[in-house]
Amino acid sequence: MKIQAEPDLPISQHQVSYFKGALASASLSSNVESWDETIAPLRKDIADAMNSKHLSFLLGSGASSARTEDGKELGIPTMAPMAAAFYGDTSGDGLTGDERSSLSEAIGIDLTPSEYGANLELLMETLYGARFILERSVNSDARESLKVVDGIIKKVTNCIKRMCTMGEFARGDGTVLSTYTQFYRRLIQRDRALPRPWVFTTNYDLFNETAMDRAGIPYINGFLGSIERRFNPAVFRYALSEQLDLASRKWSSVDSLVYFCKLHGSISWESRGDGLFPVVETHPDLITSDQLLIYPTPAKQNASFASPYSDMFREFQTRVAREQSVLIILGYGFGDQHVNNIIFQALTIPTFRLVVFADPGNAVVRRLRELRDPRVWIIGTEDGSADWKGHYFSNFVEQFMASEGDDPADLAIERVLEDLLMRGTVRAGDDDDE
Repeated sequence: MKIQAEPDLPISQHQVSYFKGALASASLSSNVESWDETIAPLRKDIADAMNSKHLSFLLGSGASSARTEDGKELGIPTMAPMAAAFYGDTSGDGLTGDERSSLSEAIGIDLTPSEYGANLELLMETLYGARFILERSVNSDARESLKVVDGIIKKVTNCIKRMCTMGEFARGDGTVLSTYTQFYRRLIQRDRALPRPWVFTTNYDLFNETAMDRAGIPYINGFLGSIERRFNPAVFRYALSEQLDLASRKWSSVDSLVYFCKLHGSISWESRGDGLFPVVETHPDLITSDQLLIYPTPAKQNASFASPYSDMFREFQTRVAREQSVLIILGYGFGDQHVNNIIFQALTIPTFRLVVFADPGNAVVRRLRELRDPRVWIIGTEDGSADWKGHYFSNFVEQFMASEGDDPADLAIERVLEDLLMRGTVRAGDDDDE
């Protein structure tokens, strides 16, 4: 179904294709009075999907990226721009010519193929594979080669951490964070009688957590504690309740609760190696690159199968495999085969529905379209040169996600928090000047 409309902008800026199984070739006339009227059927379908018994979201790197018309990144670059920044860094933090030569001559890793230049995950996957072999080699030259590999792994890790903590969003721009906040505000308006939603992400950044904190939305992410928040998978079995009547001990579940899983780790996760639960959630500035738990290498099976990654992936598989389950995918380019396999396996369940907001030209998305399965919905803008794309995370939140309106009390609380944070920043700056 191809939907076009012309509200205040040219048609070319508001196009969205809607593929729904066998209805992929159907079309809707663009001769409509308004954009809202045009997308009303699609908006209703999305609302129905979000009211399914079991609802999950999968957010990829595209959800944390927002570029201006002149190409300026306000959030965090997606994988290809991030890789370009790493390879193009001449300050010493990027890949040097000597390191590139060492990889090629001593280990046989040639970085000239184009896929390396657009994908740091592939680079890390290759490096970890080489590291596994070099650590076990009896060759006298292996130790020097291992130092090179470890050095490059550390550089990539630092690059990712830097990209996820520094940028326009860290200097006061609230574009991306505002989208996330609006997303969660609308998500918690889900029917109270339904199970609480789950949000999974392959991102390492802290936009999700910050948005929920700012909006006062409680969430369970697998960590438990106060001074030391340590990962304990049993926490995913917990729920939050409020006591209604002290005398009769009546309880009611907290309606706004969200379950949240980071499949690839986080810039706030640290491996301390002590205690029964050695993974700690803390501030990124307190974590060294050696202890930082981010794995931009989803195909590295021994990383995916080790806790906490194994626990996160198990939750993902369990949630999407439930009866009457809906998975909505946003900002994800299907570059993680481990995640893809879980999604494909879920399609064997008759009551499962998959709603994908993505570029219809993506290779995996095309394969999904070819299934012509009515349970698979694909929404996106086919024109790659269009300024407005229907599969962008911000447009999903603003245009397609049903809302009953923001709670004035929640907005007031957020304004107070932002004001207090801003005052704290100003005072800290004054102290620095002194």
